[in-house]
Formats: sequence, structure tokens, C-alpha cells
Amino acid sequence: MRNYGLPVFFLVVLAIAIMLACGSPASRIDPSCSAAPTATNPSMPQSITVCPAVADAQDYPNGQVQFVAIGTFQTAPSPALAKAEVWGVCQNDAATTAVAISSSGVAQCEPGSTGTYSVYGSDWTTCEHVGPCGTGCMVTGYAKLTCP
Repeated sequence: MRNYGLPVFFLVVLAIAIMLACGSPASRIDPSCSAAPTATNPSMPQSITVCPAVADAQDYPNGQVQFVAIGTFQTAPSPALAKAEVWGVCQNDAATTAVAISSSGVAQCEPGSTGTYSVYGSDWTTCEHVGPCGTGCMVTGYAKLTCP
């Protein structure tokens, strides 16, 4: 009878090492979000970065992806969490209902939705013109969300 103990043990250890190296979606840190601030700044940001910059809904619990807006400000603290006044989703520069997004930035693909969508977080500026998909008189940051 042949003993398979050592090869099986090696494969189990290798599988565990790979799982630990890859981590869970929560442990995968986007480089642009690696030092995500905890402080907020109520003033108008000069620019916004939406984090995570790229997400695949199937990698998140219940397919719900929490996006955050990080702003660069003229006043301290900067960078800081920006209060995105508008969260939205577009595909090919047009608004879409294929992805639902809450006022706090939680996005979820609607049943049957497939493809890659642009998630945006925007803050108002001092003018009143607002275009589609976060354009116009808004400071806007974008991210990509893939629906399975």
C-alpha cells in the first residue's frame, strides 16, 4: 500500500498559504485608498478619489460594495473623507438603473445586470449646472464596478 500522507500534507499547506496570501475582499487594499483617512472635512474638496477604485460585486458579501469618497482640500484635514452629496452609476456616459446605489455609497448590481459600470461620488461647487454622470459644476471621483 502506498503512503500519500506527505504529498497530501504539502498540498493542504500550499492551499492554505495561497488563501492567506490572496485574502478576502476586505483585506485587499486599493493603493489609492491604502491610507484612507478617518477624519471628515465639511468644506468643498478640490478633487475626489472614490475607493475602492475597482470592485467586482461577486467578491463582496451579498454583492454589496461600500464606496467612499476621499477628498483633497485646501484646509486641514486633507486628505479627508468627503461627504459625497451625489452618488450615481453610469454606463457608456449615460445613467443606468442596472446598479442600485444608496446615498451613503453602497452599490449593488440589480438581478440580471452584467458588465462594468462607472460609480461616481460628487460634491457640489458654487455653480448650478449639473450634467449627467457627475459632470457639470461638481467635483467628482469615479470607480469601476463589475457585475457578474
